[in-house]
Amino acid sequence: MKKNKVAILGATGSVGQKFIELLSNHPWFEIDELAASDKSAGKKYSDAVNWVMQIPLDKKIAGMDVKKCEPVLNSKIVFSALDASVAGTIEEDFAKAGYIVISNARNHRFDDDVPLMVPEINSNHLEIIKIQKFEKGAIVTNPNCSTIGLVMALKPLDDEFGIESVNVVTMQAISGAGYPGVPSMDIIDNVIPFIGGEEDKMEIEPKKILGKITGGKINYATITISAQCNRVSVIDGHTECVQVKLKKKTSKEEIIKAWNNFSAEPQKLKLPSAPEKPIIYLEDEKYPQPRIHRNLGKGMSVSIGRLRECSLFDYKFVILSHNTIRGAAGGTILIAELMKSKGYLDKYL
Repeated sequence: MKKNKVAILGATGSVGQKFIELLSNHPWFEIDELAASDKSAGKKYSDAVNWVMQIPLDKKIAGMDVKKCEPVLNSKIVFSALDASVAGTIEEDFAKAGYIVISNARNHRFDDDVPLMVPEINSNHLEIIKIQKFEKGAIVTNPNCSTIGLVMALKPLDDEFGIESVNVVTMQAISGAGYPGVPSMDIIDNVIPFIGGEEDKMEIEPKKILGKITGGKINYATITISAQCNRVSVIDGHTECVQVKLKKKTSKEEIIKAWNNFSAEPQKLKLPSAPEKPIIYLEDEKYPQPRIHRNLGKGMSVSIGRLRECSLFDYKFVILSHNTIRGAAGGTILIAELMKSKGYLDKYL
């Protein structure tokens, strides 16, 4: 298969670096261009970046010239790791110029004609890009990192039993704040019970992702969600304590069966970044734990444990997902793989 050349916007940041790490030797995509802020543009990538990934920086990537985030790039497939302060207009400019923008930024997540994608959950939402205002280009977005773990756990339950309401309390890793992130004096020996804008995202994003398309429009799911978000002293891996009220009464065994049997379009298509098991239920009552389980499925599987009855809701359980892989760059790359397998990249290029 001939590889599609891709560009990365915001390539010097932590998510941009994770894109580079995960796209190294990718069977379908090849990094051809890197773009970043004006202060980095014109420099060699190795001179512009503070490389914080665990693998060494590839010499070919290191020698690339960093370009401006302007729609004059050769690569028509663009991964956006831009900060939300600048992403909105830049991504629109690229889409209007005929580029396919697959974004990790929040700016366009709630646009009516922009899919908010988790490939295992709402692959059919790609249909919406047909009515986007960008003509030859398109924007598709990846959800918030904490949202992804939550909706992966909720989807099988919603399909089988229906969901009325959800309460979720997160313990989110410091890498979710980017680099250099949270000051050490704030996070060491501490929990920060506030992450700006995070609770609003978690209460609204799942409703769009779990929504249905009717009449060319995404109708949001009618689930009540309450979220509380905390930053904790863990490097990678978001933990979430969840309570759910179901529409249909069921047993613990049936819920675990629904999770264990869950498989979707990415698994059927055997997409390169898709884990064989998107959800892994762990029986040990002490699991899941970030240090032990965040890299299951190469960081793309969501771990669930501690399912038990709840005196306020019906059931409660714990979720763990890797926030920079499944929750950011890896999830965004999986969207691109789905688009390619479904012919959307060829159609819009």
